[in-house]
Amino acid sequence: MQLRKIFEPVFSFRWWMSWISIFCGCAIMAAGFVFFINPYNIVPGGVYGASIVLHNLFPSIQVGTFGYMLDGPLMVLAVLLFGKGFGARTIIAAMTTPGIMNIMSRLAYPTQEALESLDPSQLLGGRIDLSNDLMLTTIIGAVLIGIGVGLVVRNQATTGGTDIVAMILQKYAHINFSKGVLIADSMVVLSGLLVIGFGLGTGEGEGEGWLLSLYSLIAIYVASRVIAYVIDGASYDKLIFIVSDTHQEELRRYITHDLDRSATYIKARGMYTGEDKEMIFLVVSRKEVSLVQHMVKDIDPKAFMVVTDAYDTFGEGFKPLPDKDDLQAA
Repeated sequence: MQLRKIFEPVFSFRWWMSWISIFCGCAIMAAGFVFFINPYNIVPGGVYGASIVLHNLFPSIQVGTFGYMLDGPLMVLAVLLFGKGFGARTIIAAMTTPGIMNIMSRLAYPTQEALESLDPSQLLGGRIDLSNDLMLTTIIGAVLIGIGVGLVVRNQATTGGTDIVAMILQKYAHINFSKGVLIADSMVVLSGLLVIGFGLGTGEGEGEGWLLSLYSLIAIYVASRVIAYVIDGASYDKLIFIVSDTHQEELRRYITHDLDRSATYIKARGMYTGEDKEMIFLVVSRKEVSLVQHMVKDIDPKAFMVVTDAYDTFGEGFKPLPDKDDLQAA
């Protein structure tokens, strides 16, 4: 019985799906860098953004290899701060991503020279050369990176690098994860501006290097928004406030019986009339908003109603309350 308790979580469907999601996230992230970010010297922060900067200084070393070199100390820190279980996932995800990146790069470029120069005209035989569409490649790459990182982080792991820095900021400085990524990655972009834009250490600064830094900032912002979406999901709930001078019982019956939801009465007072009122506080799905609007109009055409977005809704009938250590993206 004791052995069964030990091994049962290992063979559970949830356990397998968690690891599959982590590996898929690593592969998606690696593809975003190899095909849409690295060839154009866009530096979207993180360890791999720093690795792109270092590759410009030492072109014989692949971007993924620099990822291994930079991630090591940060992974040790993650194990110390977040525990062995989290550390195991972090180590595997952080070791998987640069390996996939190196393999993809080897397959995508025909020669060692092309690999060292990250020449987009030779990437997959020039089939996806987007040198004249930097905004497009920035957005596509950022979306792929955001999806990949989001999948990994959603399963309580990290791809390493500034993800770990952002998690530390969330835990100890109470800065939301996506904002922490934005802060840490901005520092990497500055290094990219110095090395790639102004040629510091290479003597080969690009005339429009500062424009690449702007694209890098766009990539960071898009990726952070996608990360938040993947971790928390889209908000489809709506918050409704209803003030009605009459027909309170009919509204109560409609909400509790027809909608099969609960609501809350909030004591209020009209500023103009000074009369006491009861305001109805109600959370519904987006699809139910029009139903409530039409029914309130039928019951009390003079009612006052406000509809606004509910960013997160926790409790019975909605999302469960998060654990203390769960990541909150925004």
